[in-house]
Amino acid sequence: MTTVENHLIELLPRNDRRRLLAVCEPIQLALAEILCEPGKSTRHVYFPVDGFISLVARNGSHPGLEVGMVGREGMLGAQLALGVATVPLHALVQGPGAAWRVTAADFRRELARSPALERGLNRYIYVLMSQLAASAACLRFHLIGPRLARWLLMSQDRAHSDTFRVTHEFLALMLGVRRVGITTAASALQRSGLIEYHRGDLTVLDRNGLESMACSCYAADRQAYAELLP
Repeated sequence: MTTVENHLIELLPRNDRRRLLAVCEPIQLALAEILCEPGKSTRHVYFPVDGFISLVARNGSHPGLEVGMVGREGMLGAQLALGVATVPLHALVQGPGAAWRVTAADFRRELARSPALERGLNRYIYVLMSQLAASAACLRFHLIGPRLARWLLMSQDRAHSDTFRVTHEFLALMLGVRRVGITTAASALQRSGLIEYHRGDLTVLDRNGLESMACSCYAADRQAYAELLP
């Protein structure tokens, strides 16, 4: 990778950024790859560049529910900044692409050396907490259609493309609903000319229209990032 293109790293002063990148390795995130599991010790930190990651909460035998998303605006493994090594959530790759990876030990050393990195991560953790809380409220109070529109917009933001891969089965898992509910909601968006879906390839045709269909959580997410991680 010839450019950084991860926002948290880009925000660092030049010397801090150079030191952090010196201990990072460029990797490719593979679709559906599991990066970490709850209760395990954090081995690596990931800074996505053009890939993105789903944060999934699991409860017993339930397959899970997406509660957050990490793209180039953030990182996976932010709990290390709180002095906690234990992984809190299941993380799997939702969008394949490039990322920087650094060992937990190297990251802790750079965090101790860089007040700017610590400040940036503190702000990011706050934004991530807001996203997690918003996801819980969204699940309880908003209908499937607006929730689906929000999810598609969040994915488009992190995919940096109007087209990305996704299946109805995966959407049902991420949103915690039955597949028939996803099929109905996606069909309505397609009939309205907002999206096009064919054999797992989804294309956003009308970004403004999709934003008008999304629940208020999407705008709140974007505002939090804009204010705290400009």
